[in-house]
Amino acid sequence: MIRYDAFSLRLSSPLGTAAGRIEERRGFVVRVESDGHRGVGEAAPLPGWTESYDDCEAALSGAAGGSGVGNSAITDPIDRIDGTTPAARHGVELAWADARAQAAGKSLAAWLADGSPAESVPVNATVGDATVEATAEATRAAVEAGYEAVKLKVGAREPDADAARLRAARDAAGDGVALRADANGAWDRPTAERLIDLAADLGFAYVEQPRPASDLAGNAAVRGRGVDIAVDESVATAGVDATLAADAADVVVCKPMALGGPVRTCELARRASARGVDTVVTTTIDGVVARTGALHVAAALSDVRACGLATGGRLASDLASDPAPVDTGRMAVPAGPGLAGSFDPLR
Repeated sequence: MIRYDAFSLRLSSPLGTAAGRIEERRGFVVRVESDGHRGVGEAAPLPGWTESYDDCEAALSGAAGGSGVGNSAITDPIDRIDGTTPAARHGVELAWADARAQAAGKSLAAWLADGSPAESVPVNATVGDATVEATAEATRAAVEAGYEAVKLKVGAREPDADAARLRAARDAAGDGVALRADANGAWDRPTAERLIDLAADLGFAYVEQPRPASDLAGNAAVRGRGVDIAVDESVATAGVDATLAADAADVVVCKPMALGGPVRTCELARRASARGVDTVVTTTIDGVVARTGALHVAAALSDVRACGLATGGRLASDLASDPAPVDTGRMAVPAGPGLAGSFDPLR
């Protein structure tokens, strides 16, 4: 049986990116019964990364029999929702995996892992588009809070302004902090080369999506300049296999919401690892259900870098209490069966 209910969560303050401002997260809490257990998932579409809200709702409605409730048992989420609506698929697959992990008496991370999952995952702080002074202040605050990785959103300003922000972040962070810059595909080739070279000189860990998502060759061409290149939108747009085939990345950024669920994300991350490409798991500024699911995914994978999961603070309200708050730059993985016992009321 599949059920779903709509929700809307306002951000505590808008997040500025090169792709536009994110002010609200709308989606659906999804419930699936499997093996005598009821799992919970979240489908929170974000156009540009996933299908539209209306398409997500239509896909969930079709999976549930057209009325918000389906009466037949589900054995595999692929049977109901295809890959054209990844957020809807994520909601159903996460709920299904939650139920299956409960039935196995394992945490979702242990159910997903090939071996023993991590007990906690390092996470990065995110500094949105801001002035040089505000960028430095936010970076300094993140380091003081215990984060060992900080990501800057760039690409929304002129190159000279972003260059100044990169320098300010390095000065504020000091040594020993992994800095990242995320351009969301906004740079042309000369700008990408210039700012990638600067990031290398400043000791940044990687530059994310310097060229547009569809330009795999362009992202491949700016590799090897002294700093790793990560891709995010390219993974959702072109796919992991095409990204790997094009040698377009040193790091793939995997968003379970955009990739269609936790099982799918683990499969893709392991394919990347086999090619020597690292994985970072991130959210799409999701509610606590999807955010916790992404934490379990990260814990199930081996040797992930600091992940982009510390996004709960960007929401003015949430779907439930957070079972895995950030503590000095890390998130502890809930150890009980399934996703987390604190989600029982949502089930």
